[in-house]
Formats: sequence, C-alpha cells, structure tokens
Amino acid sequence: MATAQLSAAPRPSAHPTANPGYGKKSAPGQEPRTGRDFVHLPAREASIAGYLDRLDDEADMSIKTLAKHLPYGQCAIGTALNNLSAAGHLRRVRRPVTVDGCPRWVWHTFFSRTARDDAWWGSFLGGEVPVTEPSRAVRSAAYGLLARLGRIDARLTLSAAECGALEEQAAEWFARGAGEAQLVQAVIAGLPERVAHPYGFVRARLLGKLPPEPVVTRAPRYEVVCTACGEPGDGGEMRGGLCGGCWGGRPGLASEHVHARAGQVRAALRTGRRTGSTENGARA
Repeated sequence: MATAQLSAAPRPSAHPTANPGYGKKSAPGQEPRTGRDFVHLPAREASIAGYLDRLDDEADMSIKTLAKHLPYGQCAIGTALNNLSAAGHLRRVRRPVTVDGCPRWVWHTFFSRTARDDAWWGSFLGGEVPVTEPSRAVRSAAYGLLARLGRIDARLTLSAAECGALEEQAAEWFARGAGEAQLVQAVIAGLPERVAHPYGFVRARLLGKLPPEPVVTRAPRYEVVCTACGEPGDGGEMRGGLCGGCWGGRPGLASEHVHARAGQVRAALRTGRRTGSTENGARA
C-alpha cells in the first residue's frame, strides 16, 4: 500500500524554492535511491518522504507549502513530519547569521532517505563528520546519472562500460558540492545537432566544466529545534528530533500543548510578534 501511494505522489518539478539560505538540505553519505527506501513507514509518511527525497536542496519545506503540493492537509503533514523525524529521516535546525549588519536566523530541514539514529544526527549537527562510507554511494549516484543521460537526450546515450569509465569524473563533481541538476545542465547545454562520440563528448564536458574545489571550512554548528513546536533545545535531550513534551504526545501532540501553542500564535497575530514555530513554518 505504501508503494502504491508513493507512486501516486505528484512530481516535485513545480515545487517552489525557499529564500536563499533556507529550506531543504540533503544529509551526506546516503545510500543510493531504490524503490524500497520507505517501505518501513506507514503509507502517508512513505508518500511524503518519497516526495521530500526528490526535492532539490533549498526547496521550501514549510508545512503550508507542502500542503499545496501534496494530497494532505497541514495538520496531517505536520504530524507526518514529526513521525519522519522520529523515524530518523529529518531534523529541523537553525543557525544565526548577520545580513547587512542585522542578526537573523536561518532555518534548514535536513533530510536523509537513509534513516539515522539520534547519535548520528547529534554528531553531524554538532559539526563532526559522521562515520560513513560515502564513496560507494557517491560512485553509484554518479554512475546512475551517467546512465540516465541517454533518457534525457538520446544523443548522449552511454554503454555500461562507458558509464563505469566516466564514473570517477562524475563523482568528482559531487565531491565538489555540485548537484545532479547542475551536472546534467553542464553536460547537455548547447548540444550540437549530432554527437558522433557521446563518450568523448561527455568526458570533455565533465573535465572542462569541472567546478573548483570547495574551500575547506569547519562544518557549521546548528542549533537543533523541535520538529513539532519549533522551540530550540539541546539535541541530546531530544528523541527523534522532538522535545520531551512533543515526543510524549505522539502520534499527535498532547491536547494541552496544542492549546498552549494555539494561544501563543493568536497572541502573536494580535501583537505582530512572531513565535519560533510560526517563523519556522514561514521560512523552513
């Protein structure tokens, strides 16, 4: 049932992008995408997870926006995101930045199709490099992209051997921070009417347009916030990305917690102030 509902989920091609610096961020070192990534989840969560997995980085992850593009209401999507957080597929974080001399918060929702436990998320969000084996996943992702080039444009059809020979060059793009869309655009832009030798053409594009190596910096330390209520807290005190109050209310939040948050939102609307969760929902 989960597989059937996942296949019926709309394509994310028209999904809006968040403001620069906000929105979705993909977790590193994920396993290659398969058709059974979310079969362990209930049908609704599996459908939403499959949709989130296909979104580009910096896609708008607010509940309101997701409700416009998925066949679920805002309440159902909010509950599903809490459950995905508890299952180890996402974490919501924020970090302070200064823009034009003014301090502000930048919100991100990290997503991983590969479920992670609290220890992994704590290590990653604390700025430490998790113990993973990303090379196999990166090579597989690079090979898969090369194999799909022929379906994107028949002039760039490659054999299995040619995909394997170019896999290392394509993987280097990923190692330098490029996404699949950026790599594909670099390869297919300005194609001649006829490509006599697809292998040589793709190889020349991969080498000639290779982006520069990224500047090595320490990974940013994020402030973890509760996926459900948006309140900041010590990541070590949370279970599945949820604070104690929200975790205790799963699968829905405790009624008194809901009433309390509703009161805060109404008060914010009257006074013009924004609460942590409303800002989170607007900027995620």
